Amino acid sequence: MNWIQLTSQQQLADIKSATGYSVIFKHSTRCSVSMMAKRTFERDGDIIPQDATLYFLDLIAYRDLSNQVAEMFEVQHQSPQILLIKNGKCILESSHSDISADEIAETMAA
Repeated sequence: MNWIQLTSQQQLADIKSATGYSVIFKHSTRCSVSMMAKRTFERDGDIIPQDATLYFLDLIAYRDLSNQVAEMFEVQHQSPQILLIKNGKCILESSHSDISADEIAETMAA
């Protein structure tokens, strides 16, 4: 997958103001559940439409940014967690074993 590392407040502001779809995957590099969710998502990730911009957030290294994501998109912080953002609003949020490339693709197609 072509992840863009989410490392700055400016990137977060860009996601909030962007048109179209963005995906934010919040990942704990210390958690085996998070690693498994990421691996499963990446395995099935080829079904995600190409017009989605994919962001990867290492929430251990960027905990403050992770908190800002939760606040900005009005979701409870989870790890691992995936957010589907459309035109600056979170339209889908999943965590742990509920993270699914299928669900992201289906939501984008609806």
